[in-house]
Amino acid sequence: MVLECKHVWEHISGYLDGSLDADVLEMVQKHLEHCEICSAILDSTRNILVLTADDLVFELPVNFSERLHARLEAEMNQTTERDGRVDG
Repeated sequence: MVLECKHVWEHISGYLDGSLDADVLEMVQKHLEHCEICSAILDSTRNILVLTADDLVFELPVNFSERLHARLEAEMNQTTERDGRVDG
């Protein structure tokens, strides 16, 4: 049986934590050898796990959230005005 990308994606977690059956593991590995997209998804997932497992805490500047929301609202208003749309 040949695995399609969508099937490989379902096994990424098991592949990373080493819980796949030997037959499935072999099929996933063969697919990853030839599929750049699935290999990129595997690498991205691995990177996310490394980043989220890190205990580092990033402290945001004071009022960051308020400034972010104000900037997003301004951008949305500008887009709405430019496109001539009015919501509400």
